[in-house]
Amino acid sequence: MKTVYSDDHRLQDGKAELAEGKLVPCFEMPMRADLVLARVKQVGLGEILTPTEFGIDPIARVHTMPFIEFMRDIWGEWSAEGRDYDALPMTWPTRTLRNDRIPVALDGRISYFSFDAGSPITSGTYQAIRSSANVALTGASLLHGGDRVAFSLCRPPGHHAGADIYGGYCFFNNAAIAAQYLRDNGAAKVGILDVDYHHGNGTQSIFYDRADVPFVSLHGDPSVEYPYFLGYDDEIGLGAGVGANLNFPLPFGTKWDTYSEALRSGCGMLRTQKVDALIVSLGVDTFENDPISQFKLTHDDYLRMGEIIAELKVPTLFVFEGGYAVEAIGVNAVNVLTGFEEAPA
Repeated sequence: MKTVYSDDHRLQDGKAELAEGKLVPCFEMPMRADLVLARVKQVGLGEILTPTEFGIDPIARVHTMPFIEFMRDIWGEWSAEGRDYDALPMTWPTRTLRNDRIPVALDGRISYFSFDAGSPITSGTYQAIRSSANVALTGASLLHGGDRVAFSLCRPPGHHAGADIYGGYCFFNNAAIAAQYLRDNGAAKVGILDVDYHHGNGTQSIFYDRADVPFVSLHGDPSVEYPYFLGYDDEIGLGAGVGANLNFPLPFGTKWDTYSEALRSGCGMLRTQKVDALIVSLGVDTFENDPISQFKLTHDDYLRMGEIIAELKVPTLFVFEGGYAVEAIGVNAVNVLTGFEEAPA
C-alpha cells in the first residue's frame, strides 16, 4: 500500500484551543502525523510518496471561492494588524442574527467562516491545508490510475469543514475533495465511510442533496458529543440525496461488538448503493484511551475494522482524520491499513 505524505503538515502548529471554557494546548498537533508515518515505516507498509500539486481547481469543486480566498489571505491581514498570535473567532451568526452578509471587519469574517474556537489559524495554516488537500488528491489519483488501495496521511484533518466553513481542526475537506476528484474523473458513484469518533458534519453537508456520493458515519451521539448540531439518525439526505446519507450515533462506552454491528450495516448500505470507489475518513479517536473521546475500541479492533472494510472489494482510499491518544495513534491507524491489506482478496 502506498502512503502519500508531506512535511508541510508541521506548518499548522496552533498554540491553544478553547475547550471546556478555557484555553488549552491543541490536541491536534504535528506529532500525530509524525507518529503515524513512523509506524508506516516500521511495519514496511509500502512506498511513501510526496504529493503532486493539483492547484486550486479541485479544491474549488468542493469549497466556495470566497472561503478559499479567505483562508489564503487571513493570516496576512491578521498579522498586518500587529497580531502575532494565532487567529481565533469571537462570535457567530447564530439564531436571530443575519448570515447573508460577510462582514468587512477582520474579526467578523473569521467568525463568519468558522463554527468553533478550537481551530487556530497560524502563519502556516494555508500552506499546510493546501498540501493536505494535495495529499488526498494524490491518493485519489492513485486509485484513478488503478491502485486497489492507498493511504493519504493528511494533516490537518478535514471532515468537519463544510463548503464555506471551518472548525473541528479542519479547514479544507480532504475526503470530500478526493471523492469529487474521482467523480470528475469517471467514477459514477463514490462512497464515503467516516469512522472518526466525531460526526463528519462537513462531509455530510457537502453531499447531503446528492446521490452520487453516499455518506455513512459512525460517531458519538451528537446529543451529548461534539459537533452537537449534526449527525442524528433522522438525517437521511435531501432531494436527490434522500437515502444516500446514513448516520450511526452511538453511546458513550461503545465497544467493538456494538461498533462492528453498525460498521457492517453501514458497509451494507454502501454495497447496496453499488459504489465504484470508497473514501474512508480514518479517525482513530475511537480508541479506549483517547483523551477527548468516549468509545472503547482496542488495538486489535482496528485490524478487524480494516478487514470488514475490505469486504466491500472496491478501490479504497484511506484519508487520515482524528485520533489524539498520540502514544497509540500509529499502531491504531496502521492496524486498520494492515487489516485491510491482509483480508482475503
